[in-house]
Amino acid sequence: MLRLRFEGLTGRRQPIELAGHALLPVAAGALYWEAEDTLLVADLHLEKGAAFAARGMMLPPYDTRSTLSRLAACIEVFTPRRVVALGDSFHRSELAGRLHAEDRDELAALQQGREWYWILGNHDPDLPESIGGFICRSLTIGGVTLRHEPSFGGSAEIAGHLHPVARIARKGEVFRRKCFATDGQRLVMPAFGAYTGGLNVLNEAFSSLFQWQRLEAWLTGRTGVYPLQASMLLPD
Repeated sequence: MLRLRFEGLTGRRQPIELAGHALLPVAAGALYWEAEDTLLVADLHLEKGAAFAARGMMLPPYDTRSTLSRLAACIEVFTPRRVVALGDSFHRSELAGRLHAEDRDELAALQQGREWYWILGNHDPDLPESIGGFICRSLTIGGVTLRHEPSFGGSAEIAGHLHPVARIARKGEVFRRKCFATDGQRLVMPAFGAYTGGLNVLNEAFSSLFQWQRLEAWLTGRTGVYPLQASMLLPD
């Protein structure tokens, strides 16, 4: 397993500054907004393994259990009063009603005693009320809009959808890891799900979303998050 040991870089509990707000990135791929006591996650893609199995593509059917366990660990650390899932929480809308009983109970336990928002995504545009919480297309908190797909407007926002990853070479080794991508006005979160891939932040899909000279990729390591300037990044 590759170990992240970057010369001159440290994974520390340093917040990302977004439109005047301080947001703490977590190595697991979540974002904690302390002033709002809110935990943000994106692209859980629960039941992706089941969706692939239904098409004859065999994957171990434990992605939902793994993703919920990692989410539970984040909630245990921060005990937020609010959790917001930024879309594509389920790999397909109909799979939300087919969770294994244990996974359904785990999700209900995580929601207990806190506000929970499901923002609809392109994979799950029609979620059932049975999953609990509030279902919405977007949510605005503190002047920051939370949505699934990044917009091309000028207002502050946090989104998911693109599954950003960053690639860097250090001391003869090349690392490619999930990352938080931001220019201080817009932030695109990494995919949280166990079976999710990623798109390099240097891909043209990101080019119109950020001001290049201000772009930072906050690379996720095993225990820390490492802020990198755009000039340090490599294409795939």
